[in-house]
Amino acid sequence: MKLGMTELLVILAVVVIIFGPTQIPKLTRMFGKSVKSFKDGMAGDEEKPKTPDGEEK
Repeated sequence: MKLGMTELLVILAVVVIIFGPTQIPKLTRMFGKSVKSFKDGMAGDEEKPKTPDGEEK
């Protein structure tokens, strides 16, 4: 399923109507952080869980 230019413009217009132009930068920032976190998790770069006294498990 491919999206053409018309479909992308309609989706963008709906997003602007729903969230408003001031919220879009916040949404894109959150989306970018989520993608980065997911990629880091897939690569195994996350920190190991620590015990309450600060030592790694």
